[in-house]
Amino acid sequence: MDWNMYRCGRIGHITYAPDEPDLREYMHATAPAGELWRCLRCGTFVKDKPAASGSADSAPVVKRGREIRSELILRVFAVERFVRFLLFGGVAYAIWQFSTSKRSIEETFNRDLPIVKSMLSELGFNIGHSHLLLEFRKVLHFSQGTLALIAVGVAAFAVVELVEGIGLWLSKRWGEYFAMVVTSLGLPYEIYDLSLSLTWTKLALIGINIALVLYLILTKRLLGVRGGRKAYEDALRSDSLFEEVEKEAAAAHDAKAAQEADDAARAEARAQRSST
Repeated sequence: MDWNMYRCGRIGHITYAPDEPDLREYMHATAPAGELWRCLRCGTFVKDKPAASGSADSAPVVKRGREIRSELILRVFAVERFVRFLLFGGVAYAIWQFSTSKRSIEETFNRDLPIVKSMLSELGFNIGHSHLLLEFRKVLHFSQGTLALIAVGVAAFAVVELVEGIGLWLSKRWGEYFAMVVTSLGLPYEIYDLSLSLTWTKLALIGINIALVLYLILTKRLLGVRGGRKAYEDALRSDSLFEEVEKEAAAAHDAKAAQEADDAARAEARAQRSST
């Protein structure tokens, strides 16, 4: 798949007029319909005035090819973070609502529980030792202030997930570092929780988080890995269209020089034959 054409098809082309004559020659063309300029992302000549001009060093750094693919992968992780934000936000709201009406719920629970237990016993069910019932009893013993603090904590975690998702969606350097650090800090607890009870859901979640951390460190060169930020930015510049144009210009210059040398050699050979 041509990721450059995919991105240009979605958000449009990016054109730029370099001041250097050699580069400008390869970035500009004329047609009956008017002037054409090459897109910095996909390299296609488009009928549009350049968005900016200046030296090649001042041209905007445009993500191309695998960087566009990498950005889409990070957005998949971002969507997963947005889903977590909604889930934990909903849990925080539910706990907060429960803390404000706990007394009435507790009174209803204590009043109706004997009736429910009696009905289920007649059907052959004994909920006296139900794990879910025991956990619910524990929650009922929490004070309103404790429940409010739990709700605030869960809401704060939901906000962290939201910030992670925004940073990954925008593919910002700070967002990549933030997601890597926050996800790494949560891994020890996830591993401990996995050692207590093994489920496919827990395995999937910890697998996603480990994959995200490794992907960010290796592909975005975080923490100085593979040369760090400087190497990452150099790789972006080396993948720019100007690099391709410079190679085209150098190849054309070498071909022209070789042709001129060949023509000169043939002319000299003809001159020698004619003199003899």
